[in-house]
Amino acid sequence: MEQSGHVAIVTGGNRGIGYEICKELSGAGCHVVLTSRNEEDGRQALAKLYAHDNITYHRLDVTDSEDIASLRNWILKNYGRVDILINNAGVYLDGGVSVFDVDEKIIQETLAVNFYGAFNMCRAFVPIMRQNGYGRIVNISSGYGAMNEMAGYEAAYRISKAALNALTLIMADELRDGSIKVNAVCPGWVSTDMGSKLAPLSTETAARDIVHFALIDANGPTGRFFRYKKPIQW
Repeated sequence: MEQSGHVAIVTGGNRGIGYEICKELSGAGCHVVLTSRNEEDGRQALAKLYAHDNITYHRLDVTDSEDIASLRNWILKNYGRVDILINNAGVYLDGGVSVFDVDEKIIQETLAVNFYGAFNMCRAFVPIMRQNGYGRIVNISSGYGAMNEMAGYEAAYRISKAALNALTLIMADELRDGSIKVNAVCPGWVSTDMGSKLAPLSTETAARDIVHFALIDANGPTGRFFRYKKPIQW
């Protein structure tokens, strides 16, 4: 497992799993850029992490191309590289809703964050990783997006995560000859605002599992889907 001085971007880092991911990466010696759509929430999160002097904040709405470009320029100016990208930002807007009842706008909004957000972040930062000859990308997915677990309801969320899984495979294949590794991780049912407080897993446990794949060495996997650090079917 690698560490020491990597520059890491975490989307949706102001709360829940994303917040704990920032702490884990910081503890591993990474320079962490915590991002969030709401600047006040992001800066409050940063204030709680005052003991971690290797975490900084930058506002980011992953659905806004100008925000992504601004972050890219800021990263290049301040660090000159990006080593780790964790696409954690996500929404779950159609819990329990039938595919026949879900509003099309909900599907569009869900795809905008869960799929296009990650897609456009990768398109912005993979060229930097390629130039520097190193990269680790972790897409936070869900078993709801696995074709072998596909079921009814939550169509917007399921479709967005299935698309994210496909993106993971496509990118991993195109980058296979290089030194950039791309994997998807299902954190399981985690006790967060999205997952509900009844969930059995802590955000700390989920974050450790995710960061494991952000710090894999040159012999680590790529193009795989994991839950609890074990490979699962797409």
